[in-house]
Amino acid sequence: MLAIGSAHGQGRKPTAATERLLFHRAHDALTQVIVADIFSPPVAARIYVYAHAAAYETLVLCQSGPYRSGAGQLPGLTPPPPLSLSGCQPALAATEALIAVGRTLVFSEKRLDELADQLWELASRQGYSAQTIVASRAVGKQMASHILAWAAGDQYRQTRSLRRYTPQKLPGAWLPTPPGYMAAVEPYWRRIRPLTLDSASHCRLQPPPPFGITPDNAFFKSARNVFDVCTNLTAEQRLIANYWDCNPFFLNTQGHMNFASKKLSPGGHWLAIAGQVSRQTNADLMKTSAAYFLTAVALMDGFISCWDGKYRYNVIRPETFINAHINENWRPLLQTPPFPEYPSGHSVISTASAVVLTSLFGPTLGFTDSTEVAYGLPVRRFQSFRQAADEASISRLYGGIHYREALDNGQLLGQQIGEQVLKRLQLLALPARK
Repeated sequence: MLAIGSAHGQGRKPTAATERLLFHRAHDALTQVIVADIFSPPVAARIYVYAHAAAYETLVLCQSGPYRSGAGQLPGLTPPPPLSLSGCQPALAATEALIAVGRTLVFSEKRLDELADQLWELASRQGYSAQTIVASRAVGKQMASHILAWAAGDQYRQTRSLRRYTPQKLPGAWLPTPPGYMAAVEPYWRRIRPLTLDSASHCRLQPPPPFGITPDNAFFKSARNVFDVCTNLTAEQRLIANYWDCNPFFLNTQGHMNFASKKLSPGGHWLAIAGQVSRQTNADLMKTSAAYFLTAVALMDGFISCWDGKYRYNVIRPETFINAHINENWRPLLQTPPFPEYPSGHSVISTASAVVLTSLFGPTLGFTDSTEVAYGLPVRRFQSFRQAADEASISRLYGGIHYREALDNGQLLGQQIGEQVLKRLQLLALPARK
């Protein structure tokens, strides 16, 4: 990392570990607010990708190493205007860029400001001078403005004014599910600008089995498989289902009272894994930022592609089908999310995330994931990113909210998306040919 200007004040000199600590805490602060604001998984991914784009582009601007800007690689992203780096410390500037973008995209700006103030107090205690902090934050704010101007062109604002989605009353079509019978989440997400895909349908998704209600029909057999598996769950399968639940808005019902339990989104879980692995491998700040950013890009394109399939095929959820055609009293272990079933979002984004993280850290890296400890669940150990993705995928069958085809074909789609991200967004400069 290229340090620019004086970084330390009186008494102590900040270290590379301090830089990484501040950066990770900035990400964690943004996650806290995303959870509190109950953003849907696709919208959360959008917030994360622009926040980490700002951080990554700031670090690239200040480094002399092999990492390449996303400008010219991602649609609409141009190099930033000339920035004055006098007195700037890159890690602090990147931290500010991340927070400043996040602040604009969340609802609870005041809460994020409070968390950011704690970061800057920590930076001061760790030895950064007031002058360095001010100069670095100024650079971060300028980069944030540049990234936010790019984000404004992704069609998100336009989708906010589209009419409310009306469920189709057709055989096999998705209908809202209990307990809240909530409205469909992000039915127009396919219109959001992808980052490495040519369109929302760029990657090929196999169609689901044709709908049918007779016992010899393939669709009926898939639903029966969900019923049978969920009727005989082991303790480990229950744990796996709950571990990967990642429902940002779990609706609790007690009599006439309804209240929400707020949890991390699926994308938030995978970004937490990216952060934990960066710490566990002692990755430098540049590689850490690349891990967050590359994963966030995979999440963004994964949700765009997945949501295109969801509303194109509009498949009924197992809960609705099983109650109508197999057992009217059956309930899934997990609360059914409010959008069509096919394909499984966890399967798509987990596999895409595993592909890009494997490209950075290798196919056999084992890691410990403590993401769900805050929600009362134990740590889990994985031998590879792919093993974690496979477990995240099968968890949706154990939870009773997806058919097996949605998992298998969702993983195939996620693999394509991850490979496309790596093809279109090459963060590390390739060595020159001799």
